[in-house]
Amino acid sequence: MSRKNRNALADRVVRAAEATLTAQGYVSPTDTLVRIGWLDVGAVERWRRGQIDCLERAMQTNPPRILEALKLFQSWGAGKGLSASLTDYLARTPERQALRFSRGGDPAVEVLWRTHWVSQELSEKKRQRLAEKASRAPDLVVIQPLNSEWTCHRCGGTDDLLLMENCGPACLRCVGLDDLEFLPAGNALLSRRVKAKSTRWAVVVRFSRSRRRYERQGLLVEPLALADVKSDLDAPRGG
Repeated sequence: MSRKNRNALADRVVRAAEATLTAQGYVSPTDTLVRIGWLDVGAVERWRRGQIDCLERAMQTNPPRILEALKLFQSWGAGKGLSASLTDYLARTPERQALRFSRGGDPAVEVLWRTHWVSQELSEKKRQRLAEKASRAPDLVVIQPLNSEWTCHRCGGTDDLLLMENCGPACLRCVGLDDLEFLPAGNALLSRRVKAKSTRWAVVVRFSRSRRRYERQGLLVEPLALADVKSDLDAPRGG
């Protein structure tokens, strides 16, 4: 890469990183590359769902140029005196497998992708909360389909709910979630406590044609956890 092109790229990376840092107090490589236009938010979401094997495959930019941008981002964060935070990225699938960023899977490149930079102006407690939030596995999302004619790509069957996989929609039985019970939205306290008690759970969404977005319908939770929490909430309180 020529000096002129490198300087131009450095300016773009720095501007994008600075804007994101100002907005949220920390910044990741994916935030930065989305802001400079190399990454599409929809592609990042498909990657988080395990539908793209590596994030670089969703980018039109060649790997050497991507690597140069990552190094510039790293240099900017270190030079600004920010705190480096390594973040685990897990897929939004029942297996919660580790996600891959680069085509080659080089550990050194993967570390560059996973490094977030956090403002030193934030309190230690806030920085810790941000690190925990970033490393937390994303919500598993189950869909109430508008089309009742769909078929599971694994078994050919159908159901009221589906989970999107690389090869298409899958029924809950095939992905091992058919033992969970649906808890409709509406009772925030019940939902929060059951989610905390349930070792496996998923968010249920349905697409709204009028609002053109997916909207939360409730949760799938473990029946025993739901029964236990309901019992606790229904139990009379001592005086």
